[in-house]
Amino acid sequence: MKPRRKIRLAILCLSLAVATWSLASCRSGDRPADNSAARTYQIAVIPKGTTHEFWKAVQAGAVKAGQELGVEIFWKGPQKEDDRAQQITVVEDFINRRVDGIVLAPLDDRAMMRPVDEAMREGIPVVIMDSNLQGDNYISFVATDNYQGGVLAARRLAEVLGGKGKIFLIRYLEGSASTTFREQGFLETITGEYPGIELLVRDQFAGTTTESAYQLTENLLSRYPQVEGIFAPNESSTFGALRALQHFGLAGRVKLVGFDSSVKLIQALEKNEIQGLVLQDPMKMGYLSVKVLVDYIQGRSVEKRIDTGVTLATPENMNQPEIRNLLEPDFASYVR
Repeated sequence: MKPRRKIRLAILCLSLAVATWSLASCRSGDRPADNSAARTYQIAVIPKGTTHEFWKAVQAGAVKAGQELGVEIFWKGPQKEDDRAQQITVVEDFINRRVDGIVLAPLDDRAMMRPVDEAMREGIPVVIMDSNLQGDNYISFVATDNYQGGVLAARRLAEVLGGKGKIFLIRYLEGSASTTFREQGFLETITGEYPGIELLVRDQFAGTTTESAYQLTENLLSRYPQVEGIFAPNESSTFGALRALQHFGLAGRVKLVGFDSSVKLIQALEKNEIQGLVLQDPMKMGYLSVKVLVDYIQGRSVEKRIDTGVTLATPENMNQPEIRNLLEPDFASYVR
């Protein structure tokens, strides 16, 4: 047989074999496997910080959602809640790793816009939790109604002061949208509803640690010994203020209303050294943030704004089951 005829025959045989295989595949209904449907989603959850009890509860909620939904959770954030550069780096690292989605609690409502925009351009959906981000280039915002939390705090402090007295509004950190809304809700309620209450301090920032909050409150107590009440808008500022009051022997005498919960704050609430704690539901926040993101990835519609609720704990109601569950969320099963 001539070489050219041999080549033609080989090509014909190969073509018949391919056609036979294709026909068999069509008849049997087999198609190449779609591995994307079976692949485990990888979700990055990025908090403002990793030291406060609040974030441990958020992590527990995210891990719980991951376990129930079959999602792999990567938990990573800056150690200190004023390290904007580190949080930006964390977001960028997860973008480069091509995770399926990001849940972010922005340290700064402006500074974090660029990395979020970058993630969205790369096709990585972002859910914002806890603290607002300017603009609307994200999938959903899952958070406490922080303004309403400030309103609750103002009314509680006014109640225990009998509607009159001299007080401090201790702020947290510039650029932190969640605490800014709490401070705004508190300030507008006090000035609008309680003319008998005088604000001695309204523009002092405690910073991100208990120690910096303690030092600020100690200085303010020395300058304004006439103070009768204090509002602090997060866990570290509340504990710092409490320590300063204890140091001066004023705990319980100067009324303190704070935000969030920890073992030390619960003990102070029991002793009436704190008259009120505004409580979020951090486990619910972490859980719903992951769930909403997975719903979006899987093509389901999601709400643009999800309110996770806000509650006031006092020495009088703190042992009610629903309040106790918020004071002491059971996250030990999910976070070690």
